[in-house]
Amino acid sequence: MTVLRLVKGFARFWYAFLIGDDWKIAASVVAVLLVGAVALLAGAAPGGGLAVLLGLLLMAGFGVVLLLDVARHNRR
Repeated sequence: MTVLRLVKGFARFWYAFLIGDDWKIAASVVAVLLVGAVALLAGAAPGGGLAVLLGLLLMAGFGVVLLLDVARHNRR
């Protein structure tokens, strides 16, 4: 087995693990993490309130993605 083949397999695993079947979910997770990072850099206290807010944003993002996929499926 060559090194290049190992690197390709490693990259494919992480792509499938992080992106999975739906890139929109991965994009919403990245967006929520960016919002959290910006909030921390802006001086928000890294307490439980911020974690709860980010968790709610994550669930809302998942809900939006789910609604978009259901609406797209129903149009077919």
